[in-house]
Amino acid sequence: MVHLQFRGVLFDMDGVLMSSLGSVERSWHRYAISRSLDPELAIKMAHGRRAIETIRALRPDLDDKAELQVIEDMEIEDTEGLVVLPGVREMLAALPEDAWAIVTSATERLARSRLAVAGIAIPKHFITSDTVKRGKPHPEPYLRGSELLGATPDQCVVVEDAPAGVAAGKAAGCSVLAVLTTHAPETLSAADWRVATLADVQTTADPDRRLHLRFQPWIEKYPKFSC
Repeated sequence: MVHLQFRGVLFDMDGVLMSSLGSVERSWHRYAISRSLDPELAIKMAHGRRAIETIRALRPDLDDKAELQVIEDMEIEDTEGLVVLPGVREMLAALPEDAWAIVTSATERLARSRLAVAGIAIPKHFITSDTVKRGKPHPEPYLRGSELLGATPDQCVVVEDAPAGVAAGKAAGCSVLAVLTTHAPETLSAADWRVATLADVQTTADPDRRLHLRFQPWIEKYPKFSC
């Protein structure tokens, strides 16, 4: 059993707090077909990154802001299968509101829409793709997140599901806990710890505002959770 102590928790959103994989992949498939792109490549590049950066990489000849609106509209429209993942509500309920933030590669408009569908309240501290200049895997999003919490990066744990997010958290100087909800375990080996879902994590806060996370790290015999 691992027992961790931190001052803040920085959550990625898609694949960590909620299952939106189907929406993401269906939307990017539609977008790729409409723009004469390889759907598999578009989906692979989109995971864990800001949509505008994926667009710039795939179709630098197009107006990135206009294209962002197109893919954003597609993702907001597609809510099929969007549900809160196991253990999320319990963990958020155990955390003081000043002690956690959402740090997502989604735009604020898309993030607010998905949180509303999932029934998760907008957090006090919220980093979206609109509020950073450089997205994951650059450390800026998680550096900004730790600043919002009034903590240093080494006092924060990042909860991620994607390799780009894990890389961003590590580059920021945070510890990283990966959940195996969307990616194969071996692709998240750079994380400090891995668990199947947040249902495996017991979370408490003490009177001194220290956060305690207890869990049994994932090992090979545990199956990958599929959302």
